[in-house]
Amino acid sequence: MTPRQRFLAAAHQQPVDRPPIWLMRQAGRYLPEYRELKKQHDFVTMVRTPELATEVTLQPLRRFPLDAAIIFSDILVIPEALGQGYHFRDQGGIGMDYLLDSADKIEALDGSQITEKLKYVADALSLTRSKLGDDTALLGFCGSPWTLACYMIEGGSSKDYLAIKQLAWDQPALFEKLMQKLTDAIVDYLHMQIDAGADALQIFDSWGAICPATHYEAWSLRWIHHIINALKDRVPVILYAKGMGHKAPALMHTGAKILSLDWTMNLRRMRQSIGRGAAIQGNLDPAALTTTPEITRREAQRVLKDGGNQPGFIFNLGHGMLPSAKIECVEALMEVVTGRANA
Repeated sequence: MTPRQRFLAAAHQQPVDRPPIWLMRQAGRYLPEYRELKKQHDFVTMVRTPELATEVTLQPLRRFPLDAAIIFSDILVIPEALGQGYHFRDQGGIGMDYLLDSADKIEALDGSQITEKLKYVADALSLTRSKLGDDTALLGFCGSPWTLACYMIEGGSSKDYLAIKQLAWDQPALFEKLMQKLTDAIVDYLHMQIDAGADALQIFDSWGAICPATHYEAWSLRWIHHIINALKDRVPVILYAKGMGHKAPALMHTGAKILSLDWTMNLRRMRQSIGRGAAIQGNLDPAALTTTPEITRREAQRVLKDGGNQPGFIFNLGHGMLPSAKIECVEALMEVVTGRANA
């Protein structure tokens, strides 16, 4: 099987010769070649420049026998295209260029030119596909409406996410308007990614776990359902909802073909719980890759034992790769899953 065939077969719960593997944030600061590029270009410039985004996307594929590439980009390109830019704070974390703190500002968000403003992402996908060839899967992604709204209303990274909850509770009509604008923009954006060559898409509901349990479906999942339904099964959709694996039945109702699980979930029990309702992806703790090759091998074998013995399993991390991950640990992981340490 080619890596692309292997990935797509697993996504559709069909037999494979071995579990496919890709890693969230597989391109990034743990790679010396990325750090060298970062000395010359800031993050946002690399995201907005198709040639640079393609180079970063392909860097881990040159080192490791990964079955899929995921385009180098950021979830906050959607708010930026709507009119609310983003930047990285000097003290760490993400900041939005202004606070979305009034009905007028929400009303002013303009999604009429999403695909034109984000053409650089489509160009990066097309260029990556041309350089990658047809044998390796290529993934696109986006943030969920709820997760994007968290950053937009809070003004960036937040410790308590009070403002977004207050908006959802105190001004439900205005909250709905924001979520509809985001949902419509994301649908256009993801169709564009498919047209540009994406074989599958991952939706990051990174802040779903801050929702009150009684509101998660209304505040987050129903909008994800709208998005997936609008994509009309053009490609498989992976849903990563950090901290929400216990809501697996509700996650499946979004129409996602694959549930990506964090490291707190037991893969074997999850498979027993959902049956063939969705493929599963995960869920090695990224911290394992900061330890030793021996520990990494042991933990990877544990994940494989729990998740990899039947169709419908994609090996991944339970969250994004840490900057302190060690190359030798990633090589050890690859050897366990693929039988090869290097590409």
